Amino acid sequence: MISGGGTGGHIYPAIAIANAWVEKHPDSEVLFVGALGKMEMQKVPEAGYKIIGLPVAGLQRSLTWKNLSFPFKLIKSLAKAGEIVKDFKPQVVIGVGGYASAPVLYAAQGKKIPTLIQEQNSYAGITNKILSKRAKTICVAYPNMQSFFPADRLVLTGNPVRKDILNLDGKREKAMAHFDMDPTRKTLLVLGGSLGARTLNQATLKDMQAFEKDGYQVLWQSGKYYFKDMSKAVEDSGLEHIHLREFIREMDLAYSAADVIVSRAGALSVSELSLVGKPVVFIPSPNVAEDHQTKNAMAYVLQEAALILKDAEAVGQMKEEVDSIMNEPDLVKKLSQNIRALAKPNAAEEIVNEIEKLIA
Repeated sequence: MISGGGTGGHIYPAIAIANAWVEKHPDSEVLFVGALGKMEMQKVPEAGYKIIGLPVAGLQRSLTWKNLSFPFKLIKSLAKAGEIVKDFKPQVVIGVGGYASAPVLYAAQGKKIPTLIQEQNSYAGITNKILSKRAKTICVAYPNMQSFFPADRLVLTGNPVRKDILNLDGKREKAMAHFDMDPTRKTLLVLGGSLGARTLNQATLKDMQAFEKDGYQVLWQSGKYYFKDMSKAVEDSGLEHIHLREFIREMDLAYSAADVIVSRAGALSVSELSLVGKPVVFIPSPNVAEDHQTKNAMAYVLQEAALILKDAEAVGQMKEEVDSIMNEPDLVKKLSQNIRALAKPNAAEEIVNEIEKLIA
């Protein structure tokens, strides 16, 4: 049983773990448990797995009437999680973070079923810290996590990522044709996630004239919330080498096309970019719990594996940061080598090995 979700950063690793498990144990039955109304309720069935939803919701950090319903939803979710665990009788339960993870792991631990936590970030959230006290194994993506979890149960596996980005060799020509881009121009790839990142969009909008003038082309994922406005701005500008997309599905081709990447620093993005091995400028989102995106990015910056630009400084400074890489071949080489050295290409398989130990 795999529980959790809420964002792609939780869901995609969960699906990757399930895929790796089923590939090795095709006769297994895998059940996901998510939060009703969250994206896992769509993405997990699309991946071919059954999912049951809980009415659980998060506690809002600001004062809001929504928090009044939190204890009732939690109690209801704990009861339902107990029923699901009792009915399904899992041999092991995996928590990947997100709203649904806590009640399911709590229920499983209460029934003495082995649990495994997969922590994607370099800074663990309070829920996983509490649940780890009774978890058998904690698989982490970053070293030095013993300040959050019991050291004797930590396993450094990395974050599971999609398989299609493991080999990008020879895809650049196909990428240029697919996105209708100029193979003679250097390419900046801007990624703000599926919904979009306001700061990244504003920064790209401000600098797009200068990027094109200086001979770059931009492949730009604006995200769902911002696509309409950004699309009009690009159209009105008359620029020919700003390639805007609401969402990029063919990420292997996007990564192949890129010379430099600007990205948020969610755990899954950071793990993927390690495998890609291209120079990266991280602009961490300031709007996440415990500022974990900044901590994710700094873990790489301290290894000279990426550059970081504060969200508050990105509009107006993004081009300068991109230029500092584009025009320095030695820096390109150093950043590429160092970020690739942090990659964990076999994370899903290593997590499967840990699951097997719990069932044996």
